Amino acid sequence: MSREARGPRIVFWRHGQTSWNLESRFQGTTDIELTEEGVLQARRAARLLSGLRPDLLVSSDLSRARRTADELAEVTGLDVQHHEGLRETYAGSWQGLTNAEIRERYPEEFAAWAQGEPVRRGGGELATEVADRAVPVVLDAVGKLPENGTLVVVSHGGTIRTVLGRMLGLESELWECFGGLSNCCWSVLGLGTRGWRLLEHNAGTLPQPVIGDDT
Repeated sequence: MSREARGPRIVFWRHGQTSWNLESRFQGTTDIELTEEGVLQARRAARLLSGLRPDLLVSSDLSRARRTADELAEVTGLDVQHHEGLRETYAGSWQGLTNAEIRERYPEEFAAWAQGEPVRRGGGELATEVADRAVPVVLDAVGKLPENGTLVVVSHGGTIRTVLGRMLGLESELWECFGGLSNCCWSVLGLGTRGWRLLEHNAGTLPQPVIGDDT
């Protein structure tokens, strides 16, 4: 992704590994720290992302995202702006449960969610409500970028999915078409003549210019 490209770019970077990731537990807004491997993942990814020469760095205020963002701040010298609006989806009674436990204890609720229905998982937030709080944070940061600037947003897999869906103008029932992000991988949006475009998804290497595209 060349800095000579026109328009702003947003890198949505998921946090590193946690013990609950390894156990397939729904984290939501529960404040779980990175594992040692998660810190190493963040450190490796930060060295790559620093090559994009980001101009602004914002992060969820949960520990796993803050610790991930700190690694990029260390190598770029950027200050990190922390925002509650970038937290993961609040999922009430689902939080702390494994996928298998959720299926067993809340079969009807899980089945409805799996079918794409708007569900308050565990009595928590709807995906659209997550987008309602997260997208304004992102757009406010974009408004502070220099011309052709790059923003890095450190957040969570579910939240990033909702932001991508909303900013790309997709109906909420289609947001699940975005596959999940691996720990410390990222997705990239660029602003084209018709609005935001998805340039990279679940990437773990630096984005490369697309040659021969219609741009």
